[in-house]
Amino acid sequence: MNIQNLMAQAQKMQKEITKKKEEIDNSIFEGNSEWVNVEMNGKKEIEKVNITFEGTIEPDDKEMLEDMIKIAINDAVKKIDQEVENKMGAYGSSLNGLF
Repeated sequence: MNIQNLMAQAQKMQKEITKKKEEIDNSIFEGNSEWVNVEMNGKKEIEKVNITFEGTIEPDDKEMLEDMIKIAINDAVKKIDQEVENKMGAYGSSLNGLF
């Protein structure tokens, strides 16, 4: 294999990786818990928080709501990580930490 073919393949792979990363970054991932829905983009930035809990917030409810927010955010982050693995896993473990 000559160096020109190798370089062309590397450039093609780089374009594919960049395209897939942009797709992930521009996607919205939902995280859910009992009282909270969180939407994050693929860069793990929160786009929207929706609290579905209705009623007054008692001190115990406040702590529960805080836990529900944490669960929803962690759920969205997990989904982003799974999507990155699904789309980028084909490029091997040599890319770990880049995305």
